[in-house]
Amino acid sequence: MKIYMIFTKKNSRNNMIKKAKLLCLLGLGFLMLNSCTEQNSKTISTEINKEQIIVENLMTRRSVRAYKDEPVPQDIMNVILECGVYAPNGMNKQPWEIRVVDNKDYINGITDLYLSDMDEDHPRNPKKDPNFRNMFRNAPTVVFIAMEPGLCSQVDCGLLAGNMVNAAWAYGIGSCIQMAPVQFMKSEKAKDYLDKLSFSEGYELLMAIGFGYPDEHPQAKPRIKEKIKFID
Repeated sequence: MKIYMIFTKKNSRNNMIKKAKLLCLLGLGFLMLNSCTEQNSKTISTEINKEQIIVENLMTRRSVRAYKDEPVPQDIMNVILECGVYAPNGMNKQPWEIRVVDNKDYINGITDLYLSDMDEDHPRNPKKDPNFRNMFRNAPTVVFIAMEPGLCSQVDCGLLAGNMVNAAWAYGIGSCIQMAPVQFMKSEKAKDYLDKLSFSEGYELLMAIGFGYPDEHPQAKPRIKEKIKFID
């Protein structure tokens, strides 16, 4: 089973930073240009405004729950992970550990285990869906994030995840942050699968993120802008 971990070698740290930033910017640029071509009423500027590109990427990103059966290439995944670990975090503690899995034996195996106790007649039994492939919203690549308990750890890991899903979107890669699979993976029944991720002692699995090329194009749900207030 192939599980790879994210780390940075000190002697190549600066090169990796430059590469991540360059590739992210290029990916965002392509996204902006593609978005513009779909809007015939707008004139495409020959100059790419980086602020507009970043805002466009953030505003168009959606949670994807249907994927093509194609794992994310590891070179692109490495950039996504690199963008993630440069998220802000309290006192630079970086209280996370990350495991990336695109091995079908692992994903299908834990999915079969998850389904084994489910009532066949349950209306929400995913096996009733002819397109169902796995418990991670059918994502071919899954990132597991564990945290070291601490005051800011959940916030820090949330910022890590945010960087990752937005960087992925710049490459046309969809994602979905998932909590339901985590509850099952913490159960005694799934202990062997959690152990295979080899998180350090004291770290607790917090979330799973599915990544893959989208097989759907969901629209944005309404946002409640009234929850934003400026205080004089």
